[in-house]
Amino acid sequence: MTQIGRINVGNIVINRLAVLAMTVILLTLAAGPAAAQDKEWSITSLSSEIRELTEAVTPAVVQIYTSSFGALMGSVPQGAAVFGKQQATGSGVILDPEGYIITNNHVVQGAKRVQVRLSPAAVGMMGGTSVVQTGGALVGAQVIGMDKETDLAVLKINRKDLPYLQLGDSEQLHQGQLVFAFGSPMGLNNSVSFGVVSTVARQLERDNPMIYIQTDVAINPGNSGGPLVNARGEVVGINTLIMTQSGGSEGLSFSAPSNIVKNVFNQIRATGRVRRGIIGVKAQTLNPLLARPLGLSVEWGVILGDVYPGSPADEAGLKVGDVVLSLDGKPMENGRQFEVNLYNKAIDSQVTVEVNRKGQVLSKKVRVLERQEPDYKFYDMITTEKNLVEKLGILGLDMDKQTQQMLPFKPRQTEGVLVAALAASVNLFGEAFQPGDVIYTLNNQPIKGLRSLKQAVKDVPYGDPVVLQVERGGVLRYLVLELE
Repeated sequence: MTQIGRINVGNIVINRLAVLAMTVILLTLAAGPAAAQDKEWSITSLSSEIRELTEAVTPAVVQIYTSSFGALMGSVPQGAAVFGKQQATGSGVILDPEGYIITNNHVVQGAKRVQVRLSPAAVGMMGGTSVVQTGGALVGAQVIGMDKETDLAVLKINRKDLPYLQLGDSEQLHQGQLVFAFGSPMGLNNSVSFGVVSTVARQLERDNPMIYIQTDVAINPGNSGGPLVNARGEVVGINTLIMTQSGGSEGLSFSAPSNIVKNVFNQIRATGRVRRGIIGVKAQTLNPLLARPLGLSVEWGVILGDVYPGSPADEAGLKVGDVVLSLDGKPMENGRQFEVNLYNKAIDSQVTVEVNRKGQVLSKKVRVLERQEPDYKFYDMITTEKNLVEKLGILGLDMDKQTQQMLPFKPRQTEGVLVAALAASVNLFGEAFQPGDVIYTLNNQPIKGLRSLKQAVKDVPYGDPVVLQVERGGVLRYLVLELE
């Protein structure tokens, strides 16, 4: 069996790539036949280096196929909720020879069946001379765990001794650095593109703590979950999304940084979920606009915008306005870095936070707690035929002991209907449902379960308003809807 497909790409060092690129530019400025010959040699060498990198990385890249059900878009009547089987493709990369694969959460979310197509080299198939390559083996995959915050998921296939890539250090990336994207854009497997790092830490939404590596690498639908690698063949990011007005690549591509990927991957592989450590503070990125009005002597770094009363940070003596200098001896440059580094800390361990308070440097030992958050896991429990309440545009579940335990609050009643998911393209005037809502009454009529809700809705004429009593996040409220 060939060993080419078993190369640990983390050991491949392509030191000359950046040097050769600069050589091409310099030689372009030179004159004379000798310069032209050197230029040709340099471009050829650069091309060979990229080809060598591609041949080493490709065996560890996979194509992912998913089957699910949901709202069908396209040629359906306006306002109709039409559900059916959906199929989609994405990409992934093997990070462990025992069959562990990282991809995007949105690639596999809601999937009833997940399959992975391995490269020919991954299954020991010798490379041929034909330009049309044969596909590798198609194998079933199990979703080990998903993390919505980072949009990452870990899969497991029943194969061993697989080619794999190593995760690099995304904090070592720099603007202008060459990077390469591998995957299956538009379902076209075994594709590669390259470009440069536009910025190393782009926050797309102000209140969203997730940051991305921004590149100008050509990424399209189907690239999701594939690796972004550096010139050494290390995975420095997982390709996640693009910004586009045309629907195609416009040079605004975003990848989850490998240091975040590493934390999520290791935790899900070990326990099936991600536990995030917190100390009870709101860490914000310090900049001159914030620092000058506050009279701070430093203009960059991390400032504590809040210290929650009764939290470990409060008990340790941290204060609002403290400027964080380091966490366990590591200098902190921005709020997101502070949060990410806390995520890696063991729950119930202690961390050392060094702060600057009005010119005085203080060191505080703070206990790490696990961050708690709602986690609705209802999707796998529903089917269109059984759970769709078409007039309301929801898929509901009967309240029982199992569903009650999945709620992040103790419901007020033991009978009702839990809103598991929303149907698309349903015209409902008024307030909207949210997944996790519990319906107790409809027009003052008690709802005992899904059957009674369907009957109650059936008796309401189209165009008539309905008032539903629901519990959302432990708080009772009325929703007023008009069926149209």
